Amino acid sequence: MGKFVIRTVKTGIMFNLKAGNGETIATSEVYTTEAACRNGIASVVKNAPIAALEDQTVEGFQKEKCPKFELYVDKAGEFRYRLKATNGQIIAVGESYKAKPSCLNGIESVRKNAAENKIVKEEA
Repeated sequence: MGKFVIRTVKTGIMFNLKAGNGETIATSEVYTTEAACRNGIASVVKNAPIAALEDQTVEGFQKEKCPKFELYVDKAGEFRYRLKATNGQIIAVGESYKAKPSCLNGIESVRKNAAENKIVKEEA
């Protein structure tokens, strides 16, 4: 069972979405308040299950409307994804993957685990 883990960092508050096995599958930006962070979680819960997939790794890829997962290759040549909300803002990003199928599995894991909608607060 997946969960969102809210934690305080030096510059504010952020969340990680963790899969049932404890692996972090998505990370948020840093928010200034816990309320803003919780709104970010709500946006992931709402958008991840319905987000289209825009595969930017293929030539002439089809541009999708937001909400969407953007699958792309980073500067290190690894596969990554970011989830954009309806307004086009990035609300979560994934880790880097050496193989595209692993990255696609990460996206599916975000879709599945975000639906669980369980939130825990990590104590500092």
